[in-house]
Amino acid sequence: MERSDAGRDTAVNARRIVSVSAAPYDGYEPAEAFDSLARLGATHVEPAFIVGYTEPFDEAVFTDGRAGAYRRLIEASGLDCFAMSSHIDLGLPDAVDVFSGRMRFARAIGARIVATNAAARAHELAFLRNMESLLRLADELDVAIALENPGDGSDNLLNTAADGLALVRRFGRERLGLNYDAANTASHRPALEDFAADAIEAMPACIHIHVKDLVRDDNGWHFTAIGEGTIGCGRILDACRERPALPVSLELPLRLHRRPDAQPVRRSEPVPLPEIETALARSLTFVRDKLHASI
Repeated sequence: MERSDAGRDTAVNARRIVSVSAAPYDGYEPAEAFDSLARLGATHVEPAFIVGYTEPFDEAVFTDGRAGAYRRLIEASGLDCFAMSSHIDLGLPDAVDVFSGRMRFARAIGARIVATNAAARAHELAFLRNMESLLRLADELDVAIALENPGDGSDNLLNTAADGLALVRRFGRERLGLNYDAANTASHRPALEDFAADAIEAMPACIHIHVKDLVRDDNGWHFTAIGEGTIGCGRILDACRERPALPVSLELPLRLHRRPDAQPVRRSEPVPLPEIETALARSLTFVRDKLHASI
């Protein structure tokens, strides 16, 4: 669904917001990660609670008390929070209860957008029912749900841009859009080949995007500094310049790679902090130059 500029600005801040995902800091305490991002010149952090991508967690993480403590850590570092990633299959039987708790946590830490996967295609009917409940809560909380394309090669309701555009059009709700990630498409549907083109096709329905880069070899897909891989991040960011209200988040899950079967694998130890900061600094410079933005 082609969103009008006025509609898009209702769902997101009219000023460009550029966040940095906390994903590269997997294994570090939040305070250390936030202080590092502040030193690098970031203004917004995107917390990441993603099974398989980050340290194990359960729903006890998403309590009011922990939200307050988490928000104080963000504020103490001088950062803001606009978006949070917390992926689940929204077609599962407990999806409404689980994702409602995560939405409330996200709003309590300051986020206006919560990114998640849609659902396995086999769960389509339950997904459609669950989304009605979750979108009512989104209206109540004044947050938007951003559906993100997966990277694991499964059959999902959101495999490509065309799927995402159709889903958003099907609901026609202001607080639902896409958080498109072209690097996910690379491992999810590698035969597509032009992943930047697919991301650009999705942009009319996007209320947020992830920008990340990777290279592929015989061992799978390996994440790298943005602009140094094969995704075509420069083309994606060029297209973003035409949408100055579209929030962007840099995501570098450096502790991960994807195997040839597209499944994520985490290193046994966290990535050394200097390695994280070097890759993020190069990525921030690349994105700043492309967007002509102050980050």
